[in-house]
Amino acid sequence: MSTPGTPSIDPRLVAQLSGDFSALGQQMRHVGENLAVLQAQLASIPQPQPQPQPQPQPMYRPPVPQAPPPPAPAVPYRPVPTPPPRVVREPWWQRDGVISRVLAVAGVAVTLIGVVMLLVLAAQAGFFGPELRVVAGGLFSAGLVYTGARVFGRPGGRVGGIALAATGIAGAYLDVVAVAVVYHWLLPVLAMVVALGIAGAGVALAVRWGSQPLALLVVTGAAVLAPVLTEGITLTLIGFLFVIQVASFPAQLGRDWLYLGIARTCPVVIALLIAIASSGLSDRPERFWLLASAALVALFGLVSSIILLRSNSRDVTATALIVTTAVPTLVIGHLFDRLGSTLIALALAAAMFAAFAAARTLPRHARIALAGVGTLALLEACLIGSSEDLAPLVLLGVAALFLTIGGQADSRIAYAVGAVFTVVGGFAFVITAPPFVLVDEYSALDSLGVTTVLSSLVLAGTVFLFVWYAHTLKLLSDTTAQPWWVLAGLVILYAVTTATVSAGTALTGTSAGFIAGHCAATIAWMAAATAALVFGLARRDYAHTALGVGLGLTAAALAKLFLFDLATLDGLFRVLAFLVVGLLLLLAGTRYAREFAEREAGRGMPNGSVSAGSAER
Repeated sequence: MSTPGTPSIDPRLVAQLSGDFSALGQQMRHVGENLAVLQAQLASIPQPQPQPQPQPQPMYRPPVPQAPPPPAPAVPYRPVPTPPPRVVREPWWQRDGVISRVLAVAGVAVTLIGVVMLLVLAAQAGFFGPELRVVAGGLFSAGLVYTGARVFGRPGGRVGGIALAATGIAGAYLDVVAVAVVYHWLLPVLAMVVALGIAGAGVALAVRWGSQPLALLVVTGAAVLAPVLTEGITLTLIGFLFVIQVASFPAQLGRDWLYLGIARTCPVVIALLIAIASSGLSDRPERFWLLASAALVALFGLVSSIILLRSNSRDVTATALIVTTAVPTLVIGHLFDRLGSTLIALALAAAMFAAFAAARTLPRHARIALAGVGTLALLEACLIGSSEDLAPLVLLGVAALFLTIGGQADSRIAYAVGAVFTVVGGFAFVITAPPFVLVDEYSALDSLGVTTVLSSLVLAGTVFLFVWYAHTLKLLSDTTAQPWWVLAGLVILYAVTTATVSAGTALTGTSAGFIAGHCAATIAWMAAATAALVFGLARRDYAHTALGVGLGLTAAALAKLFLFDLATLDGLFRVLAFLVVGLLLLLAGTRYAREFAEREAGRGMPNGSVSAGSAER
């Protein structure tokens, strides 16, 4: 910026003059070079002897003006941008309100500890009287709330007012807990009703002031110090913590108070898990009250989370609370017998899947959480409620049901549930009928039976549905589906082998049934190989895959025939196995020879046409 009294200089004019001078210098150098060339040419020409002539008078010729070169483009003037000033962040302890908040939280904690000491330690030492201690705690709490309301309305009094009011409300809540637990003046149920009113008043005040910290201080203070009054984790403590969970829920309606949802739910869930983990409850009636408490917590967590998700579909915390509140019900089964544990898990699974089916407008993450909890509960019910040999049949039957529901309803979540049961049921089937049992006669007679036959057939159908609906739901493309079909075919072949051997042992109970089952298994292997080879001829897009599978199964069938059946089978079963396998090999070879002959004949016809019968095939 120019100072007053000093003429300003245009930088664009300076740049233009600099370009003009540069152009003139280039033009003069060009003229000098041309003169040097002309002088060299004149020096090389022989000059005649000059005749004496009168000296000519020099004549003046004005210089021919030349057009000046175009001026160089002027460089625009661009001011250098000044870097932004460096922002120096203040340390956290120097920011506005941090120290006051830290001191306020510390003050709330210390004051509430003093209230607990007044109610418990003074009673243990015999100081004052019970009535005086309770009345003093109540009056002190009321005074703190009144003072907090007065301070809150003054300039700069928000932090102090919130701290005082939170201390008073939490102190009053603890006072009611002491009346029921320490002095036994009220029944726990009546005391919980009074505590619900106090907690509700505190939450209403937090809503009125628009302060989530007030609600957090009330909930956290009461939940952390209540176990001191109840002397550990008891059913009464769980009831008071459940009151906190219920009373603070309305504050979240229409508000993004995520931390309050965590603070009101975690204490009661943690208390339930600690109580469930305690030993010695298996034969006591308290376990039924504990089960009722876990069911209430799970039910209220489910309903309240669904309500919150309907108003705010992005509330991932509400989805997490669905899972969190269901954990105690998932793990409480070990306190009951087999039937009781199964019924508890089935009830939880039914509630979760019913909510999944009814609440279709919920966001995807919530529906995944509902299906996930329901899947875990149903798995628990299937594994606990069924015997070892019956578990694969039950798991695979549930898998087939959910796969069908997912495919027909176009629900990938239901299909995923079915996929989980398919994998678990498949592992259970392999544990029940491992390969070494199929090749050992005595193990097969001892382990395989009618249940194994049914499980094998259900496994074959379930694996087929697994790949079929994956293709239908666009989870697999046409290219990636072929390896999955090959894998499914191998599993189905193993299931068919198990079914034939199990059927033979179940029907006869002798070695003849075992031999007959393996004879049928070998024939089934070769029949599957022949079907794969014929399918490859009919479908050109699956030709390479089908050919590889067919030849591989053919090799496996022949290896089984010569390495196992020849040594194990005897009599008519050995003859039958060799005859049928041989006929199937001849059929496959004849079909391939005929196909290639028709193709060669088709190449020899004009225009590459083929016969109508070949085209139809």
